[in-house]
Amino acid sequence: MTATTHPIQPLDPIQPVLSARRRWTVLAVCCLSMFLVGLDTTIVNVGLPAIGHGLGIGTRSLEWTVDAYTLVLASLLISSGALADRFGRRRVFQVGLVVFGAASLVCAIAPSVGVLIAARAVQGIGASMLSPVALAIVVNAMPDPRERAQAIGVWASVFGLSMAAGPVTGGALIAGFGWRSVFWINAPVIVAALVLSALFVPESRAPRAQRLDLPGQALLTVVIGVSVGVLIEGPRIGWASLPALVAYTIAVVAAAGFVSVESRRSEPLMDIRLYRHPVFSSAVLGAVAVFVALNVTLLLNTLYLQHARGWTPLAAGVATLPMAVGATVCAPLSGRLVGRTGPRLPLVLAGGFITVGGLCMVGLDQHTSVFRLLSAYLLIGVGFGFANAPITNTAVSGLPATRAGVAGAITSTARQLGSALGIAIAGGLVAGTAPTGLAHASRPGWILVATCGLFLLLVAHAARPKKGTSRPTSPQSR
Repeated sequence: MTATTHPIQPLDPIQPVLSARRRWTVLAVCCLSMFLVGLDTTIVNVGLPAIGHGLGIGTRSLEWTVDAYTLVLASLLISSGALADRFGRRRVFQVGLVVFGAASLVCAIAPSVGVLIAARAVQGIGASMLSPVALAIVVNAMPDPRERAQAIGVWASVFGLSMAAGPVTGGALIAGFGWRSVFWINAPVIVAALVLSALFVPESRAPRAQRLDLPGQALLTVVIGVSVGVLIEGPRIGWASLPALVAYTIAVVAAAGFVSVESRRSEPLMDIRLYRHPVFSSAVLGAVAVFVALNVTLLLNTLYLQHARGWTPLAAGVATLPMAVGATVCAPLSGRLVGRTGPRLPLVLAGGFITVGGLCMVGLDQHTSVFRLLSAYLLIGVGFGFANAPITNTAVSGLPATRAGVAGAITSTARQLGSALGIAIAGGLVAGTAPTGLAHASRPGWILVATCGLFLLLVAHAARPKKGTSRPTSPQSR
């Protein structure tokens, strides 16, 4: 793929060129919403033991309180991006804020686990209107490829900070106000984002938005939901039981049907042909791997520290502070590296740090030193910080500028799918395990984290530009 050489123009023909101050204000507003989405993906993790105690539920139901959110979010992101391209990005963005806020209030007052899981699913609907749309707004507000790469670095930094800071924030809130406060905290952020978006974010849409692909959306939802669901329920129902075999069959048939339907549609939900390009497909798979590693780390950390070692939610959350610091410091650096040298170097750094961090935890036992734990979390956080900007930039570069909403949605879908898979896998490894056996039971999870880091090294190799081509740094690159 080579970068286009025509003069830089706004990506959206109906959106005027914004001043530098206005462009970065738009970025700040979008980052606020993304902080909320990312925070809610992980803030619940550290509160799982408290939620379980308060509602009288076990590990498997706790997994669903996390994955109900991420599954719905992953399933609807692409359609939400397409809706935003068609009906207006600011409009869909604001609707998403309202839905997300209303569902958060229901979560905060949920009297039972069923209500909590249902409200978390509705939260996922609202969040699906925020994540890809925020990135599309940022991409269209930044016409210069180098400035756009830096903006994506900031965006990735905020998103990474929110994901990594979730456990710290959750631990502090639970210590002071109980587990319901992790949902109440969303209210003032929602109000602020609604006001700021009305004041500063210009309306934009694609000049020719794609049609909604309802068959593709339904099949994608089945594939994601059944695949993750069987991972969560597999330890309970048995991996070779009749219900499990039926689930495998449904997932395979739905996946085959999705590929068949999307291959024949003129305006598919997801253009299967894009995955013929190694750079694009490896970036999407890399996003899955990064978020599998992050969520395996966060869930295993929460259960190990609180159940096996008796730490409080606040202490367990503070233990992840090195991860948040590493992600926050390295994400903007990664964005600058992408703008200057392309995605390969930050991807190599991301893969290396995540691999070493995972390997540090493979020998985890009941008495592993705190220094070793914190060092591993720091390494994984640094790797996470370096990973987001190059993966986002590369994936966005794989679609036309007029499909910016869908481009962001594919990347975000991969992230949330990785989150759901990470929670399901980690929960399956330790479900039903006694506190004294948690460390040993979690070791395969840390091997998986290291493997995800190694996979990023392969993604870095795929991102290497061929001779005679320039690095794709923007959605205008084809």
